[in-house]
Amino acid sequence: MEKLLSFGFEKGDNGWVYHTDLVGGQMALTVSIDDEGTINTRIVDGSGEEYVLHRVAGAAGAFVGRVNSEFEAVLKMISDKCFDRNVFKSEQAKAVIAYVRDTYGDDLEYLWQKFPDNAVVRRKDNQKWYAVFLTVSRRKIGLDSDETAEILDLRIKPEEIKDTIDNIRFFPGYHMNKKHWITICLDKTVSIEEIYRRIDKSYLLANK
Repeated sequence: MEKLLSFGFEKGDNGWVYHTDLVGGQMALTVSIDDEGTINTRIVDGSGEEYVLHRVAGAAGAFVGRVNSEFEAVLKMISDKCFDRNVFKSEQAKAVIAYVRDTYGDDLEYLWQKFPDNAVVRRKDNQKWYAVFLTVSRRKIGLDSDETAEILDLRIKPEEIKDTIDNIRFFPGYHMNKKHWITICLDKTVSIEEIYRRIDKSYLLANK
């Protein structure tokens, strides 16, 4: 709700409402979100008549194309700025995401269009990553299974690598510098309390 307000939505009787112009003011777009999270949109022209061609499959023309493009851009911006992606669904993943948000005020950042199931968390002061979330095959981290796993990469001191990696609970950093990162599978193999402690250490190491 805070993100909606920050974006420019106003609280109404039945939910949240946002107004903006399209096509240089020739059209007016209203986006409404009810308390259940259902999104509705309405475009009207200068006379107050509802515009519907952007919903008609096969509608062509430069003006229709411009309306479509601007309409979709507004919805994408609302999606990116106001909603959290629900990529990581395991109990531990959700707990870790809540922990970094509550402890450090940081949220996941999805940086790669080609890899929408990967995200990073970084410090605000120097923009260095201290946690990386990925969804990969268990086989890619050395386990004998093609089942998909949610994993977490964290920083570690190089001198601690040898005594930490056991390929059961802790693995070499997947897709990261293996001298400075380890991987944890978010399947309760490692307790959530220990993961929190290692996140704190990773956060501090990202300050160097």
